[in-house]
Amino acid sequence: MNNVTTELIEALAQKQDIQEVFRQHLEKAVNQLLHHELSVFLDYEPYDRKGFNSGNSRNGVYPRTFKTEYGDLNLQIPRDRNGEFKQQTLEPYKRSSDTLENFVIHMYQKGVTTDEISDLIEKMYGHHYSKQTVSNLTKLTIEDLEAFHKRPLNKRYACVFLDATHIPLRRDTVQKEAVYIAVGITEDGYKEVLDFTVAPTESAHVWEEILASLHERGVEQILLVISDGLKGMTDTIARVYPKAKHQICCVHVARNIANKVRVNDRADILDDFKKVYQADSLEDAKKALESFRESWQNIYPKVVKKITNNDKILTFYKFPKSIWRSIYSTNLIESFNKQIKRHVKRKEQFPNEDSLRRFLVSQFNGYNHKFSMRCHRGFEAAKAELIKMFEEIN
Repeated sequence: MNNVTTELIEALAQKQDIQEVFRQHLEKAVNQLLHHELSVFLDYEPYDRKGFNSGNSRNGVYPRTFKTEYGDLNLQIPRDRNGEFKQQTLEPYKRSSDTLENFVIHMYQKGVTTDEISDLIEKMYGHHYSKQTVSNLTKLTIEDLEAFHKRPLNKRYACVFLDATHIPLRRDTVQKEAVYIAVGITEDGYKEVLDFTVAPTESAHVWEEILASLHERGVEQILLVISDGLKGMTDTIARVYPKAKHQICCVHVARNIANKVRVNDRADILDDFKKVYQADSLEDAKKALESFRESWQNIYPKVVKKITNNDKILTFYKFPKSIWRSIYSTNLIESFNKQIKRHVKRKEQFPNEDSLRRFLVSQFNGYNHKFSMRCHRGFEAAKAELIKMFEEIN
């Protein structure tokens, strides 16, 4: 017999308010979940010595009252010292719970299966929702998924970032599979997730299918595509958007260099390479690349040859200087991928591809809504030049 059952029996025997028993346990559960969220975000438990060198730490709590059908919950929302933690248990600024139907839809969007939802509702509310009932409630979510892939897109994007992240997914067994994500920035500086797909491994062929899908949905022009160093990507991009330029992520290149040199040389060679993609002009970047070659070709000839023969490392210098920091790497999309993975940690795995896709669309719709009218750094100053570049490739 668990604590809830024991306390319910005692409350009935003493003719006390049963609602209060539920309220107290719900309050305790939500507070525990909030603090668990912060532990996952920080990647260490309270009092763990690992936190001393993490660069971030717990910073107390602030109170919040949340209304439910069982009464008001007195919650303690945890904070981190850097102000980066955004809890997902409760919607920001929301002060009351949704109806049960909205709760079902919300769980479905987060990747929970219909069987899991039915079981959860029975445990929480004491009555059963059949799998079919849950499926009927979640039809709107399925429509959202289809609408996301079919919605019309802008005719032209200044930049499109391509990157894949890997998430555990169950088919017959559980393995990490690649989630391909394309994020675009318009000439006005507004960014959005354009499309995505799921596949067992990352390949240029799948990226070509995604680019072809963007073209079919109305994307006529792309000035620049930023991706990692996956083999064949330059040709893949050219087949769909022959006038688009290609930038290989300099951060990925730096990681590859680090993996192929001795530990003692790592800091020095990476500092020299950083001078290549953080120069003040294309001319200075070429001089830094030549200096990189002279310094390291005798020690690491294969590494240096691969870098100096790759003309896609310096592509971003042909664009307005105000956006260089945003386009020399795929950091913009990788930071978003890290947010997704923080949410995935709590799930551990997705029972099927549909549940993963529903979860992703809920995340992508939130991202697109957040940045739909927010100009990305440097793009306002670059707008006139970007428009001119579009005119030149017509």
